[in-house]
Amino acid sequence: MFTAELTFECYQDTTIEAVDSAITQLIDALRYNGQILGREFPTSIDDGVFITRVVCPEEESLHPKHHSSTVEKCLQALSEAGLLAPKVRLTGMDLHSDNTDPCQQPKWQVLYTHYLSTCSPLRCGEHLAPIPLYKLPPAKADDHQALLRWQVDWSSTDELQMHGTTLQQACSDVLTDINSPLNNTGWQLAKDIEQQTNTPTYYYLYHLADGTKKESEAQADQRRCPSCGGDWQLEDALHGIFDFKCEPCRLLSNLPW
Repeated sequence: MFTAELTFECYQDTTIEAVDSAITQLIDALRYNGQILGREFPTSIDDGVFITRVVCPEEESLHPKHHSSTVEKCLQALSEAGLLAPKVRLTGMDLHSDNTDPCQQPKWQVLYTHYLSTCSPLRCGEHLAPIPLYKLPPAKADDHQALLRWQVDWSSTDELQMHGTTLQQACSDVLTDINSPLNNTGWQLAKDIEQQTNTPTYYYLYHLADGTKKESEAQADQRRCPSCGGDWQLEDALHGIFDFKCEPCRLLSNLPW
């Protein structure tokens, strides 16, 4: 992944409020299109020039060929706020993030995230590397807001259960129950992506041992797919994470850590 700066210059008198609103709308559109990653985008002002710092999946993520119609509209709206189109400057590689998937066309993919992840939640099944969302066929909503909102909900729930707060058990239940609203939403999103891409798309179902004791091998052998009840345990774990895979139901899961 790469860090970049978007520089916005004023060409006429304007106000801070108008500039802030126009830049925020553009940044939101770029984020929901998958062209930039994360949730915080600091913007500074220096002698009438506004600079926003972002992280992108690829070097060419901000190229116009990846723009959605919403991004194009937000770019056009900059002039109403007295701003020119932003100048893009790559500032280097982000050393603390996952590299973007090298596959032109993955054989299969998985919807997978965790509380530390800020990259795309759609991963190549062969490399477990993130796939930029702007590479997906255009959705009906013209962006991937629903998918990114699910990711925020999932990672926030994961963070609460990882910290062991008073909500630990409630969050664990939400993450591990295939019928929870969170997992229902994610599983349906995976099905929608498979339909859009014609690529098998799996959903990762998080699993924890019952109680305080580690799940025994015998218990693991007895685990069945929570959807169809089929035998889904793999002989060898995929990517060291996925110990269970149900092809008909498009589900992946893990042995307790």
